[in-house]
Amino acid sequence: MDQQTTSASDDVYKIEYDNGVAWLSLNRPDKRNCMNPTLNARMHDALDEVEADDRCGVVVLTGEGSAFSAGMDLKEYFRETEAKGPLAVRRAQRDSYGWWRRLRWLEKPTIAMVNGWCFGGAFAPLYACDLAVAADEAQFGLSEINWGILPGGGATKIVEQLMTQRQAMYYILTGEMMGGKKAAELGLVNESVPLAELKTRVRQIADVLLEKNPVTVKAAKDAFKRVIDMTYDNAEDYLVVRQEAANFLDKTEGRKEGIRQFIDEKSYKPGLSSYRR
Repeated sequence: MDQQTTSASDDVYKIEYDNGVAWLSLNRPDKRNCMNPTLNARMHDALDEVEADDRCGVVVLTGEGSAFSAGMDLKEYFRETEAKGPLAVRRAQRDSYGWWRRLRWLEKPTIAMVNGWCFGGAFAPLYACDLAVAADEAQFGLSEINWGILPGGGATKIVEQLMTQRQAMYYILTGEMMGGKKAAELGLVNESVPLAELKTRVRQIADVLLEKNPVTVKAAKDAFKRVIDMTYDNAEDYLVVRQEAANFLDKTEGRKEGIRQFIDEKSYKPGLSSYRR
């Protein structure tokens, strides 16, 4: 068993390596993992670590205790930061928006494991992960309307991307909560399972990803995110070039090996399984 835990010096995050998976946890359970300026600044270090560590092939982002994240820390991120002036506000925004952006384009595949509350600003790291699985018992909500602001930090754009206009508008304007099953139905997460089965299900998905060619996985996830805003013709050209770049970067020549095992060895069927790496 390859298992080791790393904690930040200020303990705002934890990392546990276990057989190819880095379990990266927001670690403010007494605050339901609300994201304060310290956590947002330190998460850049966490992402640097898991991206570079060979023990990590897949990153699972979750929260310690009973919450994924209840969003931004109203006291520290808003009141105390705003009291320091506009420059402090911009710095806090750069740190938070920055690690969410880094997570979205991370070199390794990512899974959000939503074990509990997921509110407001927490929609950003949820969206930044490539895949997301929630507990049925989890609670999601855009509560900003209830305390006088609009859902910022990308949250409004995120629900526009993942939900229909009517669904998104309903939750933006009412602040109503939804459970894990509803979040899956609306497309916020891939699926929802009972909390007792959550980590096992996420581990199953991670193991599937670990079987794949990592160069291809990186290229495929980035390509999908890029083509969302392209015309069909532009996407067609981009994907040809992106595949050629992946072929060059993959020193194992996985594309050739996959074709060889299928055509010459007849040892697997691409529609049913992966080639042997």
